[in-house]
Amino acid sequence: MDHMQFMNKALELARQALEAGEFPVGCILVHDGRVIAQGARVGVAGGGTGELEHAEMVAMARFENMENAPPPSEVTIYCTMEPCLMCFGALMIHGITKIVYAYEDAMGGGTALDRSTLPPLYRDAEVEITPHVGRSQSLALFKAFFSRPDNHYWKHSLLAQYTLEQEAE
Repeated sequence: MDHMQFMNKALELARQALEAGEFPVGCILVHDGRVIAQGARVGVAGGGTGELEHAEMVAMARFENMENAPPPSEVTIYCTMEPCLMCFGALMIHGITKIVYAYEDAMGGGTALDRSTLPPLYRDAEVEITPHVGRSQSLALFKAFFSRPDNHYWKHSLLAQYTLEQEAE
């Protein structure tokens, strides 16, 4: 499977989110080589701080509403940023355990979580994670977002600092 081909689609959603003033996260759900659902981060433009409309949550809601949806275990999610703890947990609950992401979330990424002490639902999930696919392209979007003078979302956060210190690849 050509991960970059699908990540490019998620990156396009992230670019569109950035152009709309949103946090530049896009994601797609793929089954049998085709995109079956997608989402982009919403709720930040105009000074908003909504934290439930993450790209992954938007895409999963669309997936849940599909007729004849494929089994979640056969779905791969492509995200331009590492899923946060909320999204990572939701993915495991939904049974979507193949995760490909571009840029690491140094502040809130959930995929490196030590799941050994968690309840069985999370501890026993067989998760397959592929990091850093399209990292440089995603990093450029986050640098652009955090460099905007009118941005106030996570402006002085660890993530903003970490992102702005990263060297372009």
